[in-house]
Amino acid sequence: MTSSAALILPHIGWAQKYRLRWKRRRLLWRSLRSRQQLTCVKDQTSKIQRGDVLAFTILRNEITRLPWFFRHYRGLGIDQFLIVDNGSDDGSSEYLLDQPDVSVWKTHSSYRGSRFGLDWLTWLQMRYGHRHWCLMADADELLVYAHCETRSLHDLTSWLDRQGQVGFGALMLDLYPKGPLGDEGYDPDTDPTDRLGWFDGGPYRAQRQSPMGNLWVQGGARERMFFTQTRQRSPTLNKIPLMRWSRRYAYVNSCHSVLPRHLNEAYDGPGGDTPSGVLLHTKFLPDVVEKSKTEKQRRQHFHDPDQFGPYYDGIISQPDMWTPQSVRYTGWAQLQRMNLITSGAWD
Repeated sequence: MTSSAALILPHIGWAQKYRLRWKRRRLLWRSLRSRQQLTCVKDQTSKIQRGDVLAFTILRNEITRLPWFFRHYRGLGIDQFLIVDNGSDDGSSEYLLDQPDVSVWKTHSSYRGSRFGLDWLTWLQMRYGHRHWCLMADADELLVYAHCETRSLHDLTSWLDRQGQVGFGALMLDLYPKGPLGDEGYDPDTDPTDRLGWFDGGPYRAQRQSPMGNLWVQGGARERMFFTQTRQRSPTLNKIPLMRWSRRYAYVNSCHSVLPRHLNEAYDGPGGDTPSGVLLHTKFLPDVVEKSKTEKQRRQHFHDPDQFGPYYDGIISQPDMWTPQSVRYTGWAQLQRMNLITSGAWD
């Protein structure tokens, strides 16, 4: 693990600060324009109250994960969900329309062309998220943090407010089964961690990138399985998914990085000092094999899709990701002991 001293936000000059300021303005402007690609099909935003914690999500064909996604985040205290459905045809659209606390926008525009959905979600955050604590999470990401079974997101964000923190970072932790991918079935009403019970305890490496000062964490199971020869292309595992939002903010690359640049200080990686959680990544449920076949053809998930064909092929071949070094997932306290979660004074 990189030393914490190496993760301090690097100094930049006035010229770079000026360029980043204009970059943020360009991102906000293109997000504003992207609203024309969205059609609201269910609007519950009039129910948003001051102090509500909001969740923003973009998805396509996630009917397998939605029941537990809502159960998990409602249990944590999310008040309203704002979701962009990018052309689902598996029943996800109908499921979303049945949910009482969900507003839905539909679009068939290019996911890749919208900065992988960021333009759409940034517009919704500008319009509805200003001054709210906002969670950005994919349908296959479940946030856990210290004492999450007894302390809600309202408790956590109130504490962060008192600490003067505007963001809460997390490591994305890949969960996987023991046995070949795609084997057996999965009941969508059950906890996916029962099916995906294992993870890699490490190694994870972290560094700050200039000029934005965003963290870059790599390593873990997907790198071990699918990127041994191209480690520089392995997935970025750091996110700042929970922020007290301002319409002046803009995520740059998913919620891996954000402008203004000082917001990237909210997370200093596994074993760092800043309060943090973990996003349990449930990508490797049994449907991942068929999803990978589809997404390889759609070519919507990477800037250069041709470079990631071997990644999809690796998943499609249904490997067993488990090794004798795999760690059985037992809960947030385990992750805290392993320094993957930092609670700080929250304890």
